[in-house]
Amino acid sequence: MTTEELIRGLAADRMIGPRAGWLLAAALLLGTSLVALIFFSAIGFRQDIAWALGTVRFVLKFVIVVPVAVLAVGGTFRNTTPLSSPGRWGRLLLAPALLLVLSALVELVVVPSSEWLTKAIGSNSVNCMTIIPTLGSVPLVLFIRALRRGAPANPGLSGALAGLAASGIAATFYATNCFDDSPLFVITWYPLATGILVLSGYLAGLRYLRW
Repeated sequence: MTTEELIRGLAADRMIGPRAGWLLAAALLLGTSLVALIFFSAIGFRQDIAWALGTVRFVLKFVIVVPVAVLAVGGTFRNTTPLSSPGRWGRLLLAPALLLVLSALVELVVVPSSEWLTKAIGSNSVNCMTIIPTLGSVPLVLFIRALRRGAPANPGLSGALAGLAASGIAATFYATNCFDDSPLFVITWYPLATGILVLSGYLAGLRYLRW
């Protein structure tokens, strides 16, 4: 028996019941539905969303957060077995990150330096730091439970990807409520809020996904 065959055998012994992929799909559907329910019942869209949809800065937030959610979800699905890795899903996550950095640099050019700090601090930083982690905790818990049926080679990485996926879902909803559209605000607070879920997912992965 080769090492690869041994790993596959050990992984098969652990995968009791429904396969991790099916459970992850169910977790994604249920988690997103619960986030939507909580968001629309307790938070809702910003009042001027019809006007905001016609602005570049508002739309740019979704050009960044939606790909993060999609790519992180793809990486999470891809990273459920001991012989797999996030692959191109993980590498493609660099694209929205670079776009965010580029948009922030453009903002520094077009906005007077006297307004940089004001744009970066914004008026919704507390909401950003609380709403995204709170909403994202729902799908994160479901993702971790689903991943326990798998056998990821790197439990910490798998958990961190689940945290990133959960934060991407939460940020997509929150961005429709946030009045701060400046890339300087987004690059300051969205990664910090995301980091809470990524770290939580990493630690949860180390504890609950190790095999």
